[in-house]
Amino acid sequence: MKTQSETGCFGGVQGVYSHASAATGTDMTFGLFLPPQAAQGKVPLLWYLSGLTCTHENAMTKAAAQGWAAEAGIALVFPDTSPRGPEVADDAAFDMGQGAGFYVNATEAPWAPHFRMWDYLTVDLTRLLFDNFPLDEGRQAITGHSMGGHGALTIAMGLPGRFASVSAFSPITNPTQSDWGRKQFTAYLGSDEGAWAAHDATLLMRARGFEGPVLVDQGGADQFLDLLRPEALAEAMAARRQDSVLRIQPGYDHSYFFVASFMRDHVEFHAKALARA
Repeated sequence: MKTQSETGCFGGVQGVYSHASAATGTDMTFGLFLPPQAAQGKVPLLWYLSGLTCTHENAMTKAAAQGWAAEAGIALVFPDTSPRGPEVADDAAFDMGQGAGFYVNATEAPWAPHFRMWDYLTVDLTRLLFDNFPLDEGRQAITGHSMGGHGALTIAMGLPGRFASVSAFSPITNPTQSDWGRKQFTAYLGSDEGAWAAHDATLLMRARGFEGPVLVDQGGADQFLDLLRPEALAEAMAARRQDSVLRIQPGYDHSYFFVASFMRDHVEFHAKALARA
């Protein structure tokens, strides 16, 4: 692991680091905020997964999360959204290829050799973080925006017992029924739709739900609302009687102005769950 930068931030440290990943076969970069409480011992970890076209840097600089995390004594990790480099497959469209990993392990050419973001997050980066930083592995939570909201929900439900809570900002909730999903899943996972179900939050909610609390915020003026399909997840959560809140926020779009406006609510939501973990 290489330290790219470390900067004082709200009494803690905002770092950027790079490392070689066995899962992706590439070098990967991530941001990690350690609150001031980390100087005295291990702290809980909140994962933040970003959306299409983003790198580790977008949420790190735009989500307004570090101040609230410092107040709560929670670390924040900001992973990248895909493998990158000249040897990594790409696509001219913004919603495929580099910057658009969709948090799956690709099985199809030309994506399979490097696009293994599920394993990267849940194995490679997980081990590196807990082996090298003062983080409490028994207290983790996860959130994300858009494609990252999809990733947060599916990873949380796909790994029972790992996360105390899950939240999302404007997540892609039903990708098997959306153009933000069907296109990418066909390319990454093949045409067998049975292989897609493990990466659809609505289907996972119907099948198994989540053992902790769920919070979803969706902008009412989101320009991508028809692609995100929040009503599908809402129906699945209601049918399962999931411990959950889904809020439509009038006047907010898909941008980081929306994310930053409600970040305090999400950090405090996770802080309460992590305190019980």
